[in-house]
Amino acid sequence: MELPAIVLSHDSGEPLYRQLYGSIRAGINEGQIPDGMRLPATRELAATLGVNRATVAQAYELLEKEGLLRAHVGRGSFIQAPTAGGDGVISFSSSRPSDDLFPLDAVARILQDSTHDAALMRTLLQLGSTLGYQPLREYIVDHHLSLAGGSPGEALQGEPRERGEVLITSGCQQALDLVARAFVQPGDLVMMEDPVYPGLREVFHRSGGRLIGLPVSEIGLDLDALELALRRERPRLLLVTPDFQNPTGATLPLESRRALLALSRQHGVMLVEVGIYRGLRYEGESIPSLRGLDEAGEVVHIGSFSKIAFPGLRVGWVCAGHEAVERLVEAKQWCDLHTDHLSQYILHEFARSGGLAAHRERVLEAGRLRLQAAVAGLAALPEIAQFTRPRGGMSLWATLRAGIDAERVLDAVGGRVSFLPGSAFAVSRRHPNSFRLSFAGLRPAAIHQGIEWIGEGARRAAGPPPERYGSPHMAIV
Repeated sequence: MELPAIVLSHDSGEPLYRQLYGSIRAGINEGQIPDGMRLPATRELAATLGVNRATVAQAYELLEKEGLLRAHVGRGSFIQAPTAGGDGVISFSSSRPSDDLFPLDAVARILQDSTHDAALMRTLLQLGSTLGYQPLREYIVDHHLSLAGGSPGEALQGEPRERGEVLITSGCQQALDLVARAFVQPGDLVMMEDPVYPGLREVFHRSGGRLIGLPVSEIGLDLDALELALRRERPRLLLVTPDFQNPTGATLPLESRRALLALSRQHGVMLVEVGIYRGLRYEGESIPSLRGLDEAGEVVHIGSFSKIAFPGLRVGWVCAGHEAVERLVEAKQWCDLHTDHLSQYILHEFARSGGLAAHRERVLEAGRLRLQAAVAGLAALPEIAQFTRPRGGMSLWATLRAGIDAERVLDAVGGRVSFLPGSAFAVSRRHPNSFRLSFAGLRPAAIHQGIEWIGEGARRAAGPPPERYGSPHMAIV
């Protein structure tokens, strides 16, 4: 199959390589250039168009950077259409890493090597400590800050320094569930950010807790609203995601973190820090975690490998004081005894060998480009009244102009784009005009196209919101 006709103008003022890049990109988005198509070699296309070979090379480089082109040494360059899955829907619904970036060969080598060590295999296939695979726990203790986005070897007062302070869990979701089982009784008051990750909200709702949602601004939890609420109420628990909060992408500044710690101590509330996005900072300096700033060591910190590595392995951890970890261990023994050893072993070997650090650098580079694409796409839509501009993470929060309902926009783009409306993240307020855009799992070209379609849907949406029945049976992350 040949490329559609491409016409370049020497008089337009736009560089020729940008024109060529734009023509090919438009052909991909319009379906004229199919997924998997092999593009002509740079020399061949340059001769056809009557341009310098460097012009074609620059255009191909832009396409590759945007994720529309994949070059294979000795085979050529092939188109990657901007879809998110086999159904062709561009999905902004799931806050998860891109499996295009998974280092499959490295994981395969770890698995292959493990089968040659009989003693190791017996250990991995046998029951073990509820606390988790000891080498991985030791690694988390020694490298906790680098795993969480700080500098390797950096030490902060209050960070875990003993293996007894680390419990391996089956992902962040189980860590939240264990906290609810261990520390929340029916009727206890639990405060959290609003909007908030639905999995967090539902864990504490199902535990019988009474939930209060606190507003979130572009710089994180509203501490004035928190202080007023703490004067009126006596919560058992306060849950906060201070780095790249899900769904807003907001990050709490250093002084606000110190003020938050002071408020929690003053009012005797247990503070739980969800730190699973700390490792996804694309620009700017890392800010110490709440646990790292907590001189008393009372903050319960939840971490995970799911956002910087492989979510399917379901490995997270809790860092807390001995007494808190003992209660969490007791709760975990009644759930699943321990997180499966093979997943823990794979992640330990991947991290110990340096593979995790190298992989994280690739994830950060890809995430930076994808966030830039999302921000640029939303900035071009007058229908979007405002949106957060995070410096990392996987999501941002957009609010439509008054009178445009996010659920109606979702209906208007159905079949082409999916995203989660603000109502999915509600605690104490509905957020009808807002929605979460999760960009990390999509290539930049898909992000551009999907946001263009969202804009078309927003222009068509008007009137009262549609009625909703039930909820989708999907894992919302």
